[in-house]
Amino acid sequence: MMKKIILGFTALIIFAAGIGAGRWFGQSPAMPAMLADEQPATTARTVLYWYDPMAPGTRFDKPGKSPFMDMDLVPRYADEVTAAGGVAISQRQQQNLGVRTALATLRKPEGQLEGWGTLEVDERSIETLSAPANGRLEKLWVNASEQLVKAGQPLADLWIPEWTAAQQEYLAIRQLGDVALSAAARQRLQLQFMPETLIRSLERSGRPQTRITLRAEHDGYLNKLEVREGARFNAAQPLLTLASLNPLWMVMDYPQSQASALQVGSHIRATSASWPGEIFSGSVSELLPTVDPTTRTLKARVVLDNPAGKLRPGMYLTLSQTSTAHAQPVLSIPQEALIVSGRDNRVLVAEGSGYFRPVKVVTGAAQQGWVAIKAGLAPGDRVVTSGQFLIDSEASLRSALPSFTEDEADVEAGAPVSPEEPAPAAMEHAHGGHQ
Repeated sequence: MMKKIILGFTALIIFAAGIGAGRWFGQSPAMPAMLADEQPATTARTVLYWYDPMAPGTRFDKPGKSPFMDMDLVPRYADEVTAAGGVAISQRQQQNLGVRTALATLRKPEGQLEGWGTLEVDERSIETLSAPANGRLEKLWVNASEQLVKAGQPLADLWIPEWTAAQQEYLAIRQLGDVALSAAARQRLQLQFMPETLIRSLERSGRPQTRITLRAEHDGYLNKLEVREGARFNAAQPLLTLASLNPLWMVMDYPQSQASALQVGSHIRATSASWPGEIFSGSVSELLPTVDPTTRTLKARVVLDNPAGKLRPGMYLTLSQTSTAHAQPVLSIPQEALIVSGRDNRVLVAEGSGYFRPVKVVTGAAQQGWVAIKAGLAPGDRVVTSGQFLIDSEASLRSALPSFTEDEADVEAGAPVSPEEPAPAAMEHAHGGHQ
C-alpha cells in the first residue's frame, strides 16, 4: 500500500515539473523569433497623398473620386520619388496614359527639305537699250510690253543724223592713205557709240550710214517700252528694256528649323502644277538675310534653268532638296517625343523599372517626323513618344526643377485637401487646362 502511494506521488511531481518547464520555454524570447521566421514578411507602402493625374498640382489627404474628373484619385507612394528628379509610374498607370517609347539613334538625314515660292525675273538678265546719240525713232518692231522676242529679232529702227559729219571726215581721211590718221578717225567713230557693224558698212559702201536697227541679243520678252514710234530721243536715253526667261529666279521660303540644311550651291528640284510630272533643276545662288515677318520663314534665291521656256514669272512652284549622299549620320529622335516650351526643349527619358526623367536637349533640323539632337542625349537613350506631357508635368511639379525641394513643393501646391472640398485655385487651374 505504501509502495503505491510513493509511486503516485512521484508521478505527480514529474507532471508538475513538465508543466513548469513548458511555461518557462513558452516565455523564452527565442520562440517568437522562430515563429516569426516561419511567417511571410509583409511590407506596407507609404502613401504620401492622393492626386488627379489630370490636375497633379492638387493633393488630397484621402482616396475618393476626383472633384475635377469622374475618375478615382491615384495614390502617390513615397518610393515613387526618384533622386534624379524624375518620376516613377506603375505599369498600370503607363497603360492608362498610353505611354510609348522609342530609341535615340544615329541616322542619316533622309527625306526632303521642302520650300515654296513664286517665280521672278532674273534681275541679272535685264538689259536696257539706250540711244547712242540724239535722233529719232523711225520704226518699232515690238510695240507692247511682255511681247516675246527671239535672239537677233529687230526691235527698233533709229535715225541719227548727227553721225553724218564724223563719218564723212573718216571717209576723207581714208582716201589720204595715212594709216595712223585713219585709225584715229575710226576710233573717234567708236567713241560716238557707233556699232562696229555700222562702221564696217560705212567702209564698204563709202557713204554715210545714219540709220541703225536695234536687235535682241537673246531670247526673252519686252519688259518695258520707254518711247513710241516717231518720238525724238537724246543720247543715253533709255528706249526699251528686255528680260530673259532662262534662267529664272525663285525666292524660296523654307522653315527656320531647316536653316542648316541649305547652302549656297545646293541643288534644288522644282515642280509645278502647270506641268505635272516634270522636274525643273536649279541651284541656290544666295541665302537672303531677311525673314518673312508673316510666315517667319527664311528665304533663299534659287536660279532655275528654263531652256524650253515653260516656266513664266509669277508661277507658284514647290521646291525640294533630296541630295543627302554626303550627309553624316546625326543623333535623332521622333519629333513627337519633343516637349517644346517657351523656355527650352526637353524630352522624357525612360530609365527602366518605371522611372522617367526629363532632360533638356538642343535640337537641330527636323525632317520627315525626326528631329536632330545636338546635345542632351546619347545613342541608345529611350525617350517617351506618347503620354510624355502628363508625366513631364508631374515630374516638374514635384522635383524636376533643381531648386524644387519637397518643402517648397508643399508651399507651392498647398496642404493636402479633401476630395469633397478642392482648393478654388486648383479647381480653376484644372478646368482652365481642359477647355
